[in-house]
Amino acid sequence: MKNKKVVVIGCGNVGMSYAYALLNQRTYVNELALIDLNRERVEGEVMDLNHCLAFSPSKMKIKVGDYSDCSDASLIVLAAGVNSKVGESRLDLLKRNADIFKGIIKEVMKNNFKGVFLIATNPVDIMTYLVQKYADYPKEKVIGSGTTLDTARLRFLVAERVGVSPSNVHGYVIGEHGDSEFIPWSNVNIALQPISDFISEDEMKIISKEVKSAAYKIIKAKGATYYGIGMCLVRITNAILGDENTVMVVSTYDKTNDLYLGLPSIINKNGASKKIDFYLTEEETKKLIYSISILKESIDGLKD
Repeated sequence: MKNKKVVVIGCGNVGMSYAYALLNQRTYVNELALIDLNRERVEGEVMDLNHCLAFSPSKMKIKVGDYSDCSDASLIVLAAGVNSKVGESRLDLLKRNADIFKGIIKEVMKNNFKGVFLIATNPVDIMTYLVQKYADYPKEKVIGSGTTLDTARLRFLVAERVGVSPSNVHGYVIGEHGDSEFIPWSNVNIALQPISDFISEDEMKIISKEVKSAAYKIIKAKGATYYGIGMCLVRITNAILGDENTVMVVSTYDKTNDLYLGLPSIINKNGASKKIDFYLTEEETKKLIYSISILKESIDGLKD
């Protein structure tokens, strides 16, 4: 991909946290176009971001975009939609955001987009599924942020307890990005040692609860979560534009169940090119089946 152009659709807290995080890291992006219903706000955001370029490690052209920018974009990041209300689950957002996305994808595909879709809007697994259906697009080229942020939370919490860098905690949160997500502790380790050598089962339960409740606590305290997901989106962006073949736990297509959910996948210029096979205990397998059933129920309800 010679042209490393990214189009952000939806310039609220998540979209702009992503854009700002791009400026603060070395990325492959050389052009950034911002699209939002509130064009005046985007004009202000573009001015503000451009004033950062003198101190940014990245060099890129930043502009107010429109849907014609999708024609030569390598990546579209979808962060449009309404935010969670206090006490509202991600799945409660489904019907409110589905109609918004239908109109957006129609405009994107009118402009002959051929890159990769990266979805951040919640409920992300179902919104990713809908984007693929609305666009009638190759499934591997439509991915969601999935449980990338949940995995980052897991690694932070484990690292804090054990006293190592989060980058040395190897493990994932999988399933729905929501209440049915879970940590397959049988696959979590530090270096070559299983996590059970470092923390007890009771501590694992506490961490699992903290990971799952983190978003709700942040939303209650400040109204929305956006810095963490902004950083995750940048990491996924670099894996795609850099053709890195990096393993990340994104929302990817599961052919067996005809849905998207968070699973470890190889990320490169083609999106999620391949899922990583892994072993689960009997109890963990039941949790994954339950998470899949929750997503299926929501998709079936939307069809009705």
